Order: sequence, then structure tokens, then C-alpha cells
Amino acid sequence: MADAPVELPGRLAILPFRNKVLLPGAIVRIRCTNPSSVKLVEQELWQREDKGLIGVLPVRDSEAAAVGSILSPGVGSDSGEGGRRSPGGSGGESTKQDAKSGKEPIHWHSRGVAARALHLSRGVEKPSGRVTYIVVLEGLCRFSVEELNARGSYHVARVSRLDMTKTELEQAEQDPDLIALSRQFKATAMELISVLEQKQKTVGRTKVLLETVPVYRLADIFVASFEISFEEQLAMLDSVDLKVRLSKATELVDRHLQSILVAEKITQKVEGQLSKSQKEFLLRQQMRAIKDELGDNDDDEDDIAALERKMQNAGMPANIWKHAQRELRRLRKMQPQQPGYSSSRAYLELIADLPWQKVSEERELDLRAAKESLDRDHYGLTKVKQRIIEYLAVRKLKPDARGPVLCFVGPPGVGKTSLATSIAKALNRKFIRISLGGVKDEADIRGHRRTYIGSMPGRLIDGLKRVSVNNPVMLLDEIDKTGSDVRGDPASALLEVLDPEQNKTFNDHYLNVPFDLSKVVFVATANRMQPIPPALLDRMEVIELPGYTPEEKLKIAMKHLLPRVLEQHGLSSAYLQIPEAVVKLIIERYTREAGVRNLERNLAALARAAAVKVAELDSTLRLGKEMQPITTTLLDSRLADGGEVEMEVIPMGQDISNTYENPSPMIVDEAMLEKVLGPPRFDDREAADRVSSPGVSVGLVWTSFGGEVQFVEATAMAGKGDLHLTGQLGDVIKESAQLALTWVRARSADLNLSPTSDINILESRDIHIHFPAGAVPKDGPSAGVTLVTSLVSLFSNRKVRADTAMTGEMTLRGLVLPVGGVKDKVLAAHRYGIKRVILPERNLKDLAEIPAPILAGIEILLVKRIEEVLGHAFENGFPLRLHSSL
Repeated sequence: MADAPVELPGRLAILPFRNKVLLPGAIVRIRCTNPSSVKLVEQELWQREDKGLIGVLPVRDSEAAAVGSILSPGVGSDSGEGGRRSPGGSGGESTKQDAKSGKEPIHWHSRGVAARALHLSRGVEKPSGRVTYIVVLEGLCRFSVEELNARGSYHVARVSRLDMTKTELEQAEQDPDLIALSRQFKATAMELISVLEQKQKTVGRTKVLLETVPVYRLADIFVASFEISFEEQLAMLDSVDLKVRLSKATELVDRHLQSILVAEKITQKVEGQLSKSQKEFLLRQQMRAIKDELGDNDDDEDDIAALERKMQNAGMPANIWKHAQRELRRLRKMQPQQPGYSSSRAYLELIADLPWQKVSEERELDLRAAKESLDRDHYGLTKVKQRIIEYLAVRKLKPDARGPVLCFVGPPGVGKTSLATSIAKALNRKFIRISLGGVKDEADIRGHRRTYIGSMPGRLIDGLKRVSVNNPVMLLDEIDKTGSDVRGDPASALLEVLDPEQNKTFNDHYLNVPFDLSKVVFVATANRMQPIPPALLDRMEVIELPGYTPEEKLKIAMKHLLPRVLEQHGLSSAYLQIPEAVVKLIIERYTREAGVRNLERNLAALARAAAVKVAELDSTLRLGKEMQPITTTLLDSRLADGGEVEMEVIPMGQDISNTYENPSPMIVDEAMLEKVLGPPRFDDREAADRVSSPGVSVGLVWTSFGGEVQFVEATAMAGKGDLHLTGQLGDVIKESAQLALTWVRARSADLNLSPTSDINILESRDIHIHFPAGAVPKDGPSAGVTLVTSLVSLFSNRKVRADTAMTGEMTLRGLVLPVGGVKDKVLAAHRYGIKRVILPERNLKDLAEIPAPILAGIEILLVKRIEEVLGHAFENGFPLRLHSSL
């Protein structure tokens, strides 16, 4: 039986509803805060005893605020209109604009729902005079807007009813198509209710509605309870025809039902996987119980128990043991198939393997034995070895002393790493080397956090795990070659490591608990001090290792390098002999370096050549000189013919090894040296050949590989007085060249380069200064005196002495300032055969570090001014005019 239709008045006050639709039969609660909506509620509902009907029209207005929005039970939202607007119509919607207001229009829908107020409450008035109303509305029937006008601050519309009358409803209910649609809708709705009945307890009331409320009304009620789009709500509102309305409602209910079924299927699948894991866990527990009864308990649980025992024996502090127990309990609750199981177990194994209390047993320090060991393993380096002995003496008197961090700085191949090994040997501690060359990630020092995939501890913690003691000698190799990028600065992370006040509680990001590094003896190596940050350099005691002299290289080669090379190539002195004179030739003609690595490579080349000859003679040396080797074919044929086989019998008293012995060892001479190593790479005439023409001078520079001799060439050509510089030069050395040219031009008359100081010596000509070895970057101020000498030689057309090299920074007034790296530079001059070296007078103190044999073979010339440099650089001095104006 159809419900009695609602009597609809001709005009209704209109309440806009933004992006929402109120359907007949649905109940909504609206909070009205906008002045226009508040005015409507006060005049049409609050002040009337007989609460009438109002119209609720959907609006599509994303820019302007709506009058109100749906309020869920217990949850409110405050919204309002954007002021007075008079909408009009266009197609399915009406759009009218109030010409007086001139504001942006609200897009009203042409159809709405008449509603009655079930409940009305007024909020407390705010100090600003603003009032809020909460209205509970029930949708009754659809209507169409014929005309929309403004009444004060809200709108009133002339409407016409769209729903069927009672008679029309009774006739429509007899339609077979409508009856079929109704049955289909009810069946779908009942299926939805059956699914929801398993989850919600309030579905029983929905069943009652399904049996008592007419089908056309149920369609609106069901759809209003779903979360559907605004466009679908409008389509449902516009479905005036009952058949269309039921079809749309059936489609929406079925879609909602399918979404619930899919979600339930996914939930069941997840729960099934969980139940499978629980089932496997139960089976494993049963299997463990069975193995316990059989006495066979070799499984993961035993591994965890063994891990726990290992952790107990590690001797970790109480706070760390508590942390480890918490991690172990977490591991016991996990299954081996879980993603975090392997990472948690690896973390606990690391904690168990770390040497929390285990140390190397130190024997009584014997300084005499340590000194003999250093002398045996390292030739020369007297000052460095003395500092190491002092370091060991302090540790002998106070074993727990916080000694300084020694940093050996020097060129490659001078024995920095082997010195650290000798310290570990003298202390009877384990040695570990950590290379920092090219490290740019802070995580290499501090480790990765465990939240990252593939995380691992830092190199320090990993190294301690490998040596299994917490007091090793740890070498931080190439500490000057660390970099920095977006991943952090490893040098900054090393500040905590090398600070004795902080490394007691070193915190590795992976380990995430403090570890004591105060017992570790840190030793660092570097080629240069300049790249090391000042804060890090301040935490270390720098010990410079200069290059070796040729005499020291000769002793090192005969005592250390040659025996090691022979052993590495399977030879002995019985096969290969390299006389001392030949080794000296190798040092002078084939190597010019601060260390001994190239010298060892050349000795290895000679050993390889000898190994080839020994291997070629091996087959013939195995038989006696009088015997001919018998082939297998000849032996087989003679045995087949019944012939006798002749054999050579060696008496028992004869030494068999003499039969196989090489008749004479291979002795390397100068001819074999050139055959294996090629023609000599260096000779003593290089400097003389290079300075055979004016404009060339010999300078001394310092590099990360030690001291080097640097030639400076200058030439003049027709031009405009410009200065050209080549040779991959830095800014400082370019400024030194400009400074040298300025000084020479200012003193041209005093230097007899021009008749008077008014004459420009650069008139109509350019100067080009070149530093050979253009692939090598060059910079620094120490080439100032060399540049002046080269320019004076060019302008005076006099050659510089080939046996003289120089270094020193100059000023614009002609003073010579001190420079660094004097020892390395003098050693480089000695290697090149330079006999005279010009140094700044203020570098006199640095000569004490140079070995006495080197100083005995080189004449050191100390100068204060450039004029003195020129007097020593040229043969028979350089004439200067007296009574200089400058």
C-alpha cells in the first residue's frame, strides 16, 4: 500500500546544500552558521510554532562556502554561504545572478527535496553576536523550481511537485516491469543485509524497513546511506520515474555489495596467511618436543641458545647486556621466514663477537729489543725511531696513559705503514689497517643505521670484530685522502674517534650502543698535511718522514729489498747476484724518488729476467752433461726387441744435487742492466743540457711525492709587452711571475739591462714563461727567486750555472722570504747531482734536519735579497750598478 503523498505549498524557503543531496526518506543534521542560513532558520522554523516545510536545493559551488554540511552524530562541521546570490537556470541547472550584488553566482540545481524539521536547537550566542543553529531534517518529496527570488538575506522559490500522487502510485504498483524491478532490488538489498549482518548489530532495523516501507521509498533510503559521488546523488535525485530510480538504486546497492565482498575476500586471504604461519609455528613446537624426547635437538632454537651463551660469555657491560636481551627476546618471537629475522640475528651475532673485555696480553716492554727491531726493519729514520722509542717508554712506565695519536707524514715508499707494524710488534698487540683513501661516506666510520636495507657496521667496529681484541694497533692509512659529499664528512666523524675524551663512548650507528675505543692505539699516515682539516690535525702529533738519501737507499736495497725480491721470485744468491755497484747505478740512473718503491720494482724486473733463464735451463740441468735424454718411443722399441737398456749409476757417496746444480750464478752487470731495464732514464748532465741557453733557471719544489727539481724557461718575442704563462699553474705562482717581472723592470737600470730606468725593456716584445711537465699542477710562492733569475738571464743574455738550484719567496722590495720543505728539496737537489743550493737565510734552522753526508756534498748558499741570489746564480757573479735609487 503506498504512503499518502505530502501536500506541498506553492512557495518554499530554500536552503542551499553544497556538493550534497538530500533524498526523500533520508535524515540529515545540519549546522547553520552563515548569517543568511541563520536568518532562514529563525524566520521559517524557530519563530513559528507550527514548523513548516523548507526546500533543500543542491548547489555546485566549489569556490563559495555553503550554508551547511552534513553532521555525523557527535561530529559537527561549520560552513556557510558566500553572501546573497540570486541564481538562475541553464539546462538541468538554474543560474541567476543578482545584478545589484555583482558577486560570483551559485550554481543551483533545478530540482530539490522538500524537508521538515524533526529537531531544532540554538547554540550559545558568541560575543560577536553570531548564533549557530543545528537542524535535523527529514526529506519528504521531490520538487522542481519554477522561479527563485530573494527574500531578505535568503531565497524563496515557487515550486511544483514531481513525485506521483496516491492514485498514480497505486496504478504504477500494478506494472509487471516495476514489480520485477522491485523484487530484484529487494533481493540485492537482502543479500547486502545478510553480509552486513555478520559485522553490524543494527542491521535488524534495516530488515524491518525492507518489509514495511514501500520499494520506491526504500531506493532513496538505501542509496542515501552509501558513500557515492555527488554526480551519482544528483542522478538519483533526478530519477523521477520509478523504474529508472529502482534500476539505479539496484546498480548502486549491487556495487556496494561487491566492494564489501572483495574487501572480505582480501581480509580472509590475509588471515589465511597468518593462520598458516601460526600452523607452521605449532608444528615446529611439536617437532621440537618430539626431538627433545628423542634426544635430537639440533635446530634453530639450539642455535639461539648457543647465541645467548656466546653473548653471556662476551663480557659486555650491564646496560648493553640488557639491550641485547631485549633484542634476543624479540628474535625468539620471530619466525626464520620473517623479513627482519636475518638482520636481527646478524646484529646479535655482531654484539656477541665484539671484544668487550678481551685484550691482547702485553709482555714486559723491552726498549732495547724494540730499538734493535726498529733498526733491523728500518734503515735510517733516526729521529722517527727515537720518537717511537719515547712513545714506548711512556707506555712502559704508565700502561694506561693516553698517548698522542702519531701521524706519519711523508712521500710514498718511505716506510710509514711498516713503522706502524713495528709499533704493534713492540707492544705485542694485534695490528689492523683501515684504508681511508677515497672514503666519502660518514657511514664508513660510524656505520649505517639498521633501518636501511643492507646496513652494516663502520670500518672501526668491523675491524675490532676481525681482530677479536679491543686494544689493537689500528692504522688509519691515507687519512689525508678522505672526501666529503652529501653523505657526510668522514674527517669530522674521525674527530670523535681520535679524541681520548670522547672515544670511550664511541657510538656506531649500526651498533647503536656505546663502545670503548680508548684502549686502541691509533696510528695515522698521510702524504701531505694540507688536506687534513685543522681540527683533525690538532688531535694528532705529526712526525714527518723525509725521503731517503742515495746512500740510505743503497743500504736498504742490499739489506732488505734484494733478499725479499729473491725470495718472492723463488731465487737465491746461487742463481742471481746483483753487486752493490749495480744497485747504485739503478738508484742514480733509473730512479729519482723519495722512497724505494721504484727501486724495488727495478730489482724485481732483474729477478724476473733471471727466473726466465733459470726456468729455461731447468730441463737440461736435471740430467748429467754426458747423458742424452731417451724418448719413450725408443725405450719401448728396445724393450720389445729384447735389447738391453744402459743406465748411468751414481755412486752413493756422490751428492746428487751437484748433478743438477747450476754451474755458475747469474751476475748482473751494466750491459745486462740496460738490456733488462732499458737505457738510463736520468743522468747528471740533464741540468747542464737544460740550462745551456739563457732564460733557463733551476728551481726546487715540494710535492706529495717529496722534493723535485723544477726548470723555469723564459723567452722573448715581438709583441706588445704582455706576459704569457703556461705549465698548468695556480694563482699563487702566476702572481709570483708577475711580481718577478715587475721587480726586474723596476731594477733594469741597476741590473745593466737598460741605460736608464726610464726605458721600458718590454717595449715591442712579449715575455713567455713556461714550467715544463705541463701535465703536473704547480702552485706556491717558492718559485719567486727562480723566476727572477730566469728573467734576468733572458734580458742579460747570460746563462745560469747548471750546478746551482734555488728556492725562496720574494717580495716587491727584493727580500727573500723562507719557504717550507727544505729537507726534501735539498735531497732532491742531491739526487739530481746539483752541487750548489741557494736558500733563504731564515731557513738556516732547517739545515739541522738534513743528514751530514748530504750537506758535505752540497754547498748551501744563504741569501737575504734577490741581488745576492743573482750573484750566486751566474758564473763570476752578476754586476750591479752602485748607488741604486731603490
